Amino acid sequence: MATRRVGMFGGAFDPPHRAHRALAETALEQLQLDVLHILPTGQAWHKSRTLSCARDRVAMCQLAFGDLPHVVIDEREIHRQGPSYTADTLSELRREHPGAELFLVLGADQLLAFKTWVRWQEVLQLARLAVANRATHIGAHAPLDQTTEADLSDVGIPFEPLRMPLKNISATDVRARVSQSAPSTGALDVLVPEPVARYISQHHLYQPPT
Repeated sequence: MATRRVGMFGGAFDPPHRAHRALAETALEQLQLDVLHILPTGQAWHKSRTLSCARDRVAMCQLAFGDLPHVVIDEREIHRQGPSYTADTLSELRREHPGAELFLVLGADQLLAFKTWVRWQEVLQLARLAVANRATHIGAHAPLDQTTEADLSDVGIPFEPLRMPLKNISATDVRARVSQSAPSTGALDVLVPEPVARYISQHHLYQPPT
């Protein structure tokens, strides 16, 4: 019997954007995952800003990823008391999927900061890292499709590269664009899946206080 393959893809998802969607699709296909847990962050120990409410971020994850096969929108970190650590979640998944091979799906920016994570050595013992590279230039004025990727040669951490087109989209950029100009749903479609764009517009997310 083949070993079950279980993926974990966590993040603030504030909001989930097209690069997140592409990363999930690539991980499912390349890693041949039996299940991919999408985990919106609860109390993020490493975030200096306050996240949007959990209800909105979970709803946007359902809209962004819910139609993908083998995907579970996993709310455990949202409901966890205190700071939320990846090592804790992987330990829980290990107990829930005994004998499975665990994969932690992440982007290059997270890999570059990986050794600042709480109990990062434990994370490496629990799961294999599967990493999507990102474009060297991120932000509102950078082209969406680029060919120059970040240099990951010196990270000193074993990982499996995920083969996907480079994206320069960031949630920070999405929030900034919305707060500056309240773009139409159509304009947001370039950055986030269309159902997420509608949700942002309908719920007036990321708008400055009036």
